[in-house]
Amino acid sequence: MAFTIYSCKECGSDLNLNPNDMFPPDFYFEAGNKGTISFAAVDADRFRFEKEDKIIPFFETLNYWGIQRKRTKIKCNSCGHLVGYIYDDGPPLTGGIGQYGFGPSQVVPRAPRYRFKTKNLLISSQTT
Repeated sequence: MAFTIYSCKECGSDLNLNPNDMFPPDFYFEAGNKGTISFAAVDADRFRFEKEDKIIPFFETLNYWGIQRKRTKIKCNSCGHLVGYIYDDGPPLTGGIGQYGFGPSQVVPRAPRYRFKTKNLLISSQTT
């Protein structure tokens, strides 16, 4: 039986990502998934998490200053190399159909999605 090992491309340390927690490649996310793989859960001991609060200037009116983006950086605990981000666009945490029956939205609490850039990972397979 073969299993996949995900390691940091910078230092080679095993990130202990479980393929059973991986989202299917065709799963839709608001933030997209090009060049990335996404997981529902990770081993927090293998990573450092840094909050990022960024305001992108976008002046539509005099009182509108921009778009605020909050996300969390995922860095390798061994070398500090950036390997991905945590987004809050995973499946809804509630079983409902969303606000006003229009489906999931940002108002509905969402599960975190751990999104790793494939260019920052070493992906290898081993047989047991």
